[in-house]
Amino acid sequence: MKTRTILFLTVIFITNSVFAQIPNSGFENWTNPNGYNIPDNWGNLNPVTNSTGIYTCLKGTPGSPGTAYLRLISKAVTGMGVQPGIAVSGVLNTTTFQAVSGFAYADRPVSLKGKWQFMANGSDKGYISLYLTKWDGALKMRDTIGEVKYPLPGMVMSWQSFTLPISYSSSEIPDSAIIILSASGTIPVAGSYLYVDNLSFFGSTIGLEEQSNQEGLMIFPNPVIQNKLVVDCKNREVKADHADIMDLHGKVISRKEIKNQSFPVTVDVSNLHAGLYILRITSPTGSFGSRFIKQ
Repeated sequence: MKTRTILFLTVIFITNSVFAQIPNSGFENWTNPNGYNIPDNWGNLNPVTNSTGIYTCLKGTPGSPGTAYLRLISKAVTGMGVQPGIAVSGVLNTTTFQAVSGFAYADRPVSLKGKWQFMANGSDKGYISLYLTKWDGALKMRDTIGEVKYPLPGMVMSWQSFTLPISYSSSEIPDSAIIILSASGTIPVAGSYLYVDNLSFFGSTIGLEEQSNQEGLMIFPNPVIQNKLVVDCKNREVKADHADIMDLHGKVISRKEIKNQSFPVTVDVSNLHAGLYILRITSPTGSFGSRFIKQ
């Protein structure tokens, strides 16, 4: 079932090219149009607050890695109240703080990765969101293909890596992506901040899910809360040799020999930390697999 997105206020402008990754993902490129810095390809509130000399989107140095990173800080602005530290990979509506446009992208990545630091002031809660969408020409609106909505938990006071798994509600290929980085939630509180650097998409679900569906692979429960993962296959004619659990880099973490066993098969996942993994079944005719989450 398709999910209709309400994020975009207008039709997203798509260029003829498709970016392999996120434009200015390391926040190395900045311009100075009127005495203040803005990160290339990222909409923010600096043009709105410029008249007061207060800016919520700042260039931090050095990067992690590189020479620069993105500093988002919610601040009290004279005559405007508290303005959120927010940046959008495209065009930002500076009145509603909603995305107007994104960037061209045609893949189905497994996750959004990067480096961050953040802290909420009071009950404030920042967030990171990603929306992968596709234009429906018949209905003149965008379909949400995949998304991440991640409220920032607690605080991270030094650079740490993060990986946010992407959830898909459609098997189609998107044509656009947009990332929203915000130091604050619905009611911004001055002093909340979010620092971000080195964003990237990781992996691709293209091919993996198609093979899994063809073989009728089923894994449950997913997410795995306890230490046992049950693997079943609708096609009971599949003669599997072994089941591998891999991380998102393709490294095999553990292997279970199932050559003389029939489905369903129980796989021990007690050695796994919380995160996103890939289960790969190998048979004499090839390999197929699916993703799962260990909580």
